[in-house]
Amino acid sequence: MVKVVGVRFKKAGKIYYFDPDELIIDLDANVIVETARGIEFGKIVVPNREVPEEEIVAPLKKVIRIANAEDEKHAAENEKKEQEAFEICLKKIKDHKLGMKLIDIEFTFDNNKILFYFTADGRVDFRELVKDLAAVFKTRIELRQIGVRDETKMMGGIGICGRILCCKSFLGEFQPVSIKMAKEQGLSLNPTKISGACGRLMCCLKYEQEAYEEILGRVPKVGAIVDTPSGQGVVMELSLLKEIVKVKLDKGNETDLKVFKSDEVKVIKDVAGDDAVDIDLEALKQLED
Repeated sequence: MVKVVGVRFKKAGKIYYFDPDELIIDLDANVIVETARGIEFGKIVVPNREVPEEEIVAPLKKVIRIANAEDEKHAAENEKKEQEAFEICLKKIKDHKLGMKLIDIEFTFDNNKILFYFTADGRVDFRELVKDLAAVFKTRIELRQIGVRDETKMMGGIGICGRILCCKSFLGEFQPVSIKMAKEQGLSLNPTKISGACGRLMCCLKYEQEAYEEILGRVPKVGAIVDTPSGQGVVMELSLLKEIVKVKLDKGNETDLKVFKSDEVKVIKDVAGDDAVDIDLEALKQLED
């Protein structure tokens, strides 16, 4: 086991582990740490604890110090500088007529580097822009192209649920999301109904997927032939969360639909593979990363 503290550098950013050494650091305390990008100002989101060695990325860097009033003042000044740098960079991009959209700017705490995040449809030759920015700010400049998910996470917004976007408010890392999840949860496979503000599949499809997979493991599929207390029939509809099935009973030419609990029916013949669905597969595939 290794002693660590967890630090975030943004509200809903990824959590990074650091060695607290002999320091006992409270939750929500600000700290100064050394990262691959340089000296950074972050917040403790996981106070002193022990974790298995396999959960850390070696070598584990130490916390330099708990932030003092001067450090917090400097961090606030950097935020103001970022706003000013944003306007300057926008003008430079316009001057160079570059097809890129500036999203965010970060100053490292020690001001040894400025990171400019942008999106673009393709590759952008920004070498002259970097030279211009370096001449203005007199420090190292890094331009980093990001995807639509990261753009949305940085800019924020309101989801179709009416709440602040998960990626902006609490989701530290993006999880893989697939069309299969939407299908298994019985959702509409209309791209406009299952995509988020970023234009990709909604992250919340992942939240209940394990529960759906567990239920799917014990209920019959649509199209399966089953034996029920009222005789044999074919499963026509499922209500997964209620774990009930609607069965068309085999009674000649008559249509007799009855509802049963899933544990009341026994599968005689299951269906192979996925049911055919009339959907635009190409449009749906574009929603996945």
